[in-house]
Amino acid sequence: QVQLVESGGGVVQAGGSLRLSCAASGRSFRPSGMGWFRQAPGKEREVVGGMSWLSGRVSYADSVKGRFTVSGANAKNTVYLQMNSLKPADTAVYYCAADRSVWPAGVLPTSRGNYDYWGKGTQVTVSS
Repeated sequence: QVQLVESGGGVVQAGGSLRLSCAASGRSFRPSGMGWFRQAPGKEREVVGGMSWLSGRVSYADSVKGRFTVSGANAKNTVYLQMNSLKPADTAVYYCAADRSVWPAGVLPTSRGNYDYWGKGTQVTVSS
């Protein structure tokens, strides 16, 4: 059984930083890529960024470009989300997700339906 577990969430002031981690486990776990999503109260879950394990390509949503960085250790089945210059608008539950399908040209899928496994999420709260 595949499990994804996020950690590193918390409360931070605007302008601060947090680093989220996502550790994956499972004997049959062979993702082609992993993504980070977030969901704010009353809003749809949206993609933040992700990494293709096969190509190494990293992609981001426009709203976080230049502030967030996705990195990972394939051998450890772990992916990270470094979040800098946080804004109150970044407040949300953050989820990691894994996709078994190959990403054409390593392009990050933005639809929730593309992902096969999900973590339970970690809360990030940015105060003004």
